Amino acid sequence: MKYVDEFRDGELARGLARRIAAAARAGRRYSFMEFCGGHTHAISRYGLADLLPPQLRMIHGPGCPVCVLPIGRVDLAIALAAERGVILASYGDTLRIPASGGLSLLKAKAAGADVRMIYSSAEALALARDNPGREVVFFAIGFETTTPPTAVVIREAARLGLDNFSVLCCHVLTPSAIGHILSSPEVRSLGSVPIDGFVGPAHVSTVIGSRPYEYFAEEYRKPVVIAGFEPLDLLQAILMLVEQVNFGVARVENQFARAVTREGNLKAQDLVAEVFELRREFEWRGLGTVPYSALQIRARYARFDAERRFALAYRPVADHKACECGAILRGLKAPWDCKVFGTACTPETPLGSCMVSSEGACAAHYSYGRFRAVA
Repeated sequence: MKYVDEFRDGELARGLARRIAAAARAGRRYSFMEFCGGHTHAISRYGLADLLPPQLRMIHGPGCPVCVLPIGRVDLAIALAAERGVILASYGDTLRIPASGGLSLLKAKAAGADVRMIYSSAEALALARDNPGREVVFFAIGFETTTPPTAVVIREAARLGLDNFSVLCCHVLTPSAIGHILSSPEVRSLGSVPIDGFVGPAHVSTVIGSRPYEYFAEEYRKPVVIAGFEPLDLLQAILMLVEQVNFGVARVENQFARAVTREGNLKAQDLVAEVFELRREFEWRGLGTVPYSALQIRARYARFDAERRFALAYRPVADHKACECGAILRGLKAPWDCKVFGTACTPETPLGSCMVSSEGACAAHYSYGRFRAVA
């Protein structure tokens, strides 16, 4: 297969759906979590849930980097831009995350803070080169996919001797989140759902490979199938999960073999290990404080760490009372279970982060009208 259209063939999709329906046993319920927000987006966009048998349920996981960022981290970025006078650079969706006091980075920009939307980490570094008299802070978020580019610009800033550049690092780790969902008493106390297996993330796995998921298959007896983002990718991955559950096995399978290997991108992994180290703990929206689930900048590059440079102190902040984003990220609730979904909370006026990014479950369902069928 060479072209995207071949991965969106309707007849092939219906054929895979028929095979899933035939494989799914009538007296058995299947609950699979798609961890990645890109998969959530694809499921809504292509209406894949409508093709699945009634006893099979797809559960949205905390795989949207914008969604899992807690309010307290956004508050730190706003304070840097509004009170410290820095040039704060970050990706577009990050600027729209609701923070304390009804603020967001975009609203702080409207009030006079120097907040810049960028498309790559290299643009943040260019801002520092072009503004030698200003402090430039890159608000870096994301899973393992966006971590290597951040490592690149930190190392390049060191090579260039850019003393006005630093990074507010909020990079988080996929395997830690999966482990926390499966084992944390704190998460279970908030409410949890049965999970029979995982659709493993695609972009993340191109970096870390399939090896890290083997622990979940062995320790928790949960099958993992790494899948691409196209409809046929996801349907094939779901069929592979159903077959594993039926046979009572739990292993890691790689449906996305055209891009993912067992070892992953070793060069990117080495680069990340050079620049970053594990944090002892990090707060996730919906999951609470998760140990060793995020990265911080190593002492060798400490002068580029905005938290150290500006002596920032993190303070947790509760989500909006009407927002169910935390429960949605845990798979406990669906977007339409939230009372403000599609009314007070829309992509234009988001109350929670799940409605901000296109990878967020709420935004995906709202954008493609999946909630209308439920209503």
